[in-house]
Amino acid sequence: MSSIDSFIDNVRGKGLSVVLPEGDDERVMLAARRLVDEDIARPVLLASEDDFAKAGIESTGITLADPQTSDHTDEFVDLLIKLRPKLDQPTATKLVAKRLYFAALMAKAGVVDTFVAGAVYPTGRVIEAGLRCVGLDEGIRTASSFFLMELPDFNGEGPKTLLYADCAVVIDPSAEQLADITISSAKSANSLLAETPRVAMLSFSSHGSAKHDRIDKVTTALAQVKSRDPSILIDGELQADTALIESVATRKVTRPSDVAGHANVLIFPDLDSGNISYKLTQYLAGAQAIGPILQGFSLPISDLSRGASVDDIVGVTAVCLAQVGSD
Repeated sequence: MSSIDSFIDNVRGKGLSVVLPEGDDERVMLAARRLVDEDIARPVLLASEDDFAKAGIESTGITLADPQTSDHTDEFVDLLIKLRPKLDQPTATKLVAKRLYFAALMAKAGVVDTFVAGAVYPTGRVIEAGLRCVGLDEGIRTASSFFLMELPDFNGEGPKTLLYADCAVVIDPSAEQLADITISSAKSANSLLAETPRVAMLSFSSHGSAKHDRIDKVTTALAQVKSRDPSILIDGELQADTALIESVATRKVTRPSDVAGHANVLIFPDLDSGNISYKLTQYLAGAQAIGPILQGFSLPISDLSRGASVDDIVGVTAVCLAQVGSD
């Protein structure tokens, strides 16, 4: 069974809810139909009956909402002003009328459990709504993302799921941002992976085998993570083979490590390495890439690729809902 199937089974029948603001997109409508028919979640779509009629899709069981006429509008305007005190009421009212803001405020207010968008809107707009309406997790100042990489076979040992971060959002993180990404990734892995998260902070060096400012960034971030959350099983800086392969780690690592050779969470030093690596893993190793899933927010929310399929929308929704109540 794939991780996606596991997440779907995990949330099925729990009555959890998701708002999908791009409700007039046929892919989103079909995904909502599946969420209802398979008892995966209770979807709320920002759409109309006419949208469904034009697409020839049955809307029974799907809640439809309109930011212009919703009973929640005044409540959400007040909530947004509370979250962003510098906003005046006319500006807040205009923002709440926007689909992404309305959807994000539905999640923040607890009307729904999660917010998933990006099939139509670009990533930057989704993150903006998340930052302004949902807010970041306590102690985190950087929004980031992760991919779950499902490998059909890892080193002859059978299927394995790894978490890669950040592969989609932060281009060149500072040491402080890299620490945020790492802490958020450990939390994401703790709620989604079937095994204990073992976090490797990757580099082209393993434990001082090379010297460079880029390595210093990784080791500085590592020290910050250990100080901020000593419970995380983490090591670095590590080369990718040292992080993943026990026989390599035995040769390259001389000090005791709970991570080297056994990592399942890989933290990349920049977006170049992260994005390239997930695509290489996807196409050369035949892995399924699930994501990017946003992280670092106070609630589980996510972006979608604008090329997202119905299966992608259902899968990302299940991943987000699997994180609900995981703290």
